[in-house]
Amino acid sequence: MKAVFVTEFGGVDKLRYEDLPAPVLGDGQALVRIHAIGVNFIDIYYRTGLYPAAPPVVLGMEAAGVVEKVAPGVTEVRPGDRVAWAMHRGTYAEYAAVPAWLLVQIPAELDFQSAAASMLQGMTAHYLTHSTWPLKPGETCLVHAAAGGTGRWVAAAARIRGARVIGTTSTPEKARIAREAGCDEVILYTEQDFEYETKKLTGGRGVDVVYDSVGADTWEKSLNCIRPRGMMVSFGNASGPVPPFQPLVLSQKGSLFLTRPTLMHYCATRDELLWRAGDVLRWVLEGRFRLLIDKVYRLADAAQAHLDLASRRTAGKLLLVP
Repeated sequence: MKAVFVTEFGGVDKLRYEDLPAPVLGDGQALVRIHAIGVNFIDIYYRTGLYPAAPPVVLGMEAAGVVEKVAPGVTEVRPGDRVAWAMHRGTYAEYAAVPAWLLVQIPAELDFQSAAASMLQGMTAHYLTHSTWPLKPGETCLVHAAAGGTGRWVAAAARIRGARVIGTTSTPEKARIAREAGCDEVILYTEQDFEYETKKLTGGRGVDVVYDSVGADTWEKSLNCIRPRGMMVSFGNASGPVPPFQPLVLSQKGSLFLTRPTLMHYCATRDELLWRAGDVLRWVLEGRFRLLIDKVYRLADAAQAHLDLASRRTAGKLLLVP
């Protein structure tokens, strides 16, 4: 089968599009023929070695396709089922062997690309807004990169929870996209100081929670935007890892909470997974979240997809198709 993988970590020049043996089913797994693949920042982290893995590393954490066969004893899915998943690396390929408990049935009304575009970012937004800091009506959150793939989902999920949403983006066009996704106010961080503007918009109080996927560039000012006993949710490193800091800083800035969550810990059981995925796919079908697929690339063009994603000039989801 064709796959995109790395044997050395580094830039996009390290990506290889070559034949690999088709995966062999292990206990509890299903073999899925992949029809659409989600592109995410975590794929870049594995490519560069920021997230360690033993090479060869087939990239990709999200996809949708059709079950071809299952291991003995698997009951969650059957051959012929249309399924989607996240949280299992190896989707930049024509086939994947996936733990069956991670597979979610795709509603009949939803196509493969829409399903693949929803799982990782949608469930991330769900756990951030429903569990990490369960937003309540009247609370205010700050969402960085609010026009990006995950940012749009977080803004929409926060609005579904009844919260006020302040977003940051880089351009007027992205500000429009962020507002359409659910942001009540948008700060152009290229023209405005987002810390100053956030405090102004909250009457000096600060927000209840910051959802930050940017990392190094926004870290310090994000902490300054949070009201006492609020929470900093750092869930990405788009601009690089957060620098080392002393926990005492959290006390000095108002006894803040800090967490660095990951999706797998918030989908630790099948019941939790089905809850989050069910809500996310239903939001898409009901029009409560409008999918924005920025571009679809051939699997062989994964390098260009990584360059486009890292440029932060995209808005919406990037997909690969085998």
